[in-house]
Amino acid sequence: MESFEEIADEEVPKEPRIYVSQSLRRLTREILATKTQNCFTQTKRTEITMIQIAFSIGLDSIWRFPYLCHRNGGGSFILVYFFMLLLFGIPLLYIEMIMEQWLRVDNVRIWKQLVPWLGGIGYASIMVCILVSLYNSVIIVWSLSYLSHSFDHPLPWNECPLVKNINVTDLSCLRTVSHQYFWYHTTLSASGHIEEGVKALVLHLTLGIFAAWFLLFLIMITGLKVSIPMLIFSVFLLYILLCLFIRSLFLEGAIASLRRMVTIELSAWASLDLWRQAGSHVLYSLGLGMGTIINLSSCKTGGSNYAQVASLMALVNLVTSLLATSIIFIVLGFWAATSGHACVEKGVSKLMKLIDDGVLPQDAKPPENILLQPPLDYLDWISNLPRHLQDQVIRFSPSCSIKAQKEKFMEGPGLAFAAFSQVVSLFPASSLWAILFFLTLAVTELSTLIRILEGIVVPFQNSIFRNYPQLLSAVVCLGGFLGSFVFTSRPGSYIMSLFDDRLVPLTLITIVAFQNVALAWIYGAKRFREEISSELGHFLWSFFTFLLCYMTLPGLLALLIICLIQLYQRVPPYYIAWNSSVTQEVKQPYPQNTLGWVTFLSILTLLPIPVHPLYQWWHLQDHIASERFEKPLSKKMPLAPIKHFAWPKHRLVKSNFKMQEGNSESSLKAFSLTLDKGPDVVPLRQSNLPSSVTSQDSSWLSLPRISSLTSMLSIRSASLVPSRQVSPISTEIDNSDKHGETKENHKKSVQ
Repeated sequence: MESFEEIADEEVPKEPRIYVSQSLRRLTREILATKTQNCFTQTKRTEITMIQIAFSIGLDSIWRFPYLCHRNGGGSFILVYFFMLLLFGIPLLYIEMIMEQWLRVDNVRIWKQLVPWLGGIGYASIMVCILVSLYNSVIIVWSLSYLSHSFDHPLPWNECPLVKNINVTDLSCLRTVSHQYFWYHTTLSASGHIEEGVKALVLHLTLGIFAAWFLLFLIMITGLKVSIPMLIFSVFLLYILLCLFIRSLFLEGAIASLRRMVTIELSAWASLDLWRQAGSHVLYSLGLGMGTIINLSSCKTGGSNYAQVASLMALVNLVTSLLATSIIFIVLGFWAATSGHACVEKGVSKLMKLIDDGVLPQDAKPPENILLQPPLDYLDWISNLPRHLQDQVIRFSPSCSIKAQKEKFMEGPGLAFAAFSQVVSLFPASSLWAILFFLTLAVTELSTLIRILEGIVVPFQNSIFRNYPQLLSAVVCLGGFLGSFVFTSRPGSYIMSLFDDRLVPLTLITIVAFQNVALAWIYGAKRFREEISSELGHFLWSFFTFLLCYMTLPGLLALLIICLIQLYQRVPPYYIAWNSSVTQEVKQPYPQNTLGWVTFLSILTLLPIPVHPLYQWWHLQDHIASERFEKPLSKKMPLAPIKHFAWPKHRLVKSNFKMQEGNSESSLKAFSLTLDKGPDVVPLRQSNLPSSVTSQDSSWLSLPRISSLTSMLSIRSASLVPSRQVSPISTEIDNSDKHGETKENHKKSVQ
């Protein structure tokens, strides 16, 4: 009897207890899953933020910004760059980060979904990535070349190179600093002008190009993740730059050089070239227009962090650029302070010491009145020495310019390499510092190049080469290797400067301008703001939409006009070349055929933008013709009514899932109701909900139409392909709608 009562006591509440436990268990499981996902999201958010910041510390901050700043007057360029960074650099970076988190597709499909008739913007971005990756691979080769020479002791750029056949022309090493001489003669084997063409390739540069692209190929096919190494080496690079900056502060003329760097000359702002180069570097340094930010897939991080991350990326990039520029300006001031008579005095004192020590014979003793004569007389005295004494005197001469430099020492792209090689040679154990610095420089640029190649590989992997990723990697790396040959020739550095200074800025500004027009005026800034606010839970800062509509587009158009004026003006633009006869850099105008190549490559890069709508229109006509052929009109057949496409509404499923952080129990129950019904569930926007709930959700999530032009483009693009054209908001739930649509189409066909 007792056992029966015990069994009865257990069986009476058994059924409701199981029901309650299942509900609580399901709710507990979902809450724990939510907490786990939130922890994972927080970890992933920090990792992605650090990767984005590390990407902003690219080689453009160390290599490109300093020589642009030096060429355009120092402080004047810095102020204009900072102004443009606030005007359209940070806002456009902020918008790209939001678009990447919102749609989570590659840089080609994102524009096909937003504005289908301007889907060619994504393909134009791929073309720009190809151009940038080609000449950025040469910068890796330059770093590897310096790295290979860093194992020599003493460092080879600290003195004039030893040659067997000494003649008068070898005195050119004494007319300039040995670091500049090493750059043009040893690293580049540079020619005197760009008209020489690609006749012969420099052997060690060609081997370096092969090594760089082969290493990139191995990384791509093995799927090696470079995010963490890129972060580590970026932090290590900042540490090395800080050490180099502290050491350079003890050089002669350091304070005067820093003062000249921050001096602002208002007359410099009248130069259109300054505004063009500052604006194009803002786009280049932040990766705008290349799809690198959009392709950086990550988890959703909440809208309140986008502006902070964008501002932090721009700030870190600016600080790194200013730190590297400070070092280079100090080195330039040191070269200027030790040139001319100061260099002659240093050379004479060093020769006298070597003669007293017995290293050099007495015949190498300079004349007594040599210090009272011009510096060029010192060179004439060396040229009149016997050849065996010339070899020894040139070898032991200090690394300074005997010839007084009235102009700037260097303005070309190699300024950073020559200046940093000077600083690392001043440290004790200089070879070790050189190895660390140039190795870090090469790895940093390699990581940046991998991010750029993602803008090429990711869209094709999602469309054409989905089943053959290794074949795509082989094609991209082989094409990059063959295309980079032009930069390994003797005038290759001049061609690279043409790409970097004229071609890429023109195409980047044009692409970003089209992106701005497509998002702000065709898709609609207000519509974009409302959809993003419903996705993220709160409205975006309205000032960004104001900048997007009324500030960034006029600024981009002004930059585009300046680029065209500078390219096609009567006086052709110039490039910096090395004149070995006078042993200094000279300005030479670009030939007309070279500017013709710039025009051709620009048109080829931007060609997908006008070709894509023509492709859309052609297939639209074929689709209409095929429909007329399959369904001929009859007298009794009524005309089909015009279907008005409403703007897509917000995903209620994702909205309920995102609201569970604030109200866990109610949102989890609502979310579980939609998920537990299986694959045959009717979408929420088509379900039989109460009218009050439906009307409330519809009024909350409905968006206004923008213009008749935009709706016409959306209608025409919606009927373009047999499969249903979806909006970017409803992309992720289209698979759940297909079953319901199939049933409706079957019912209509039966009727």
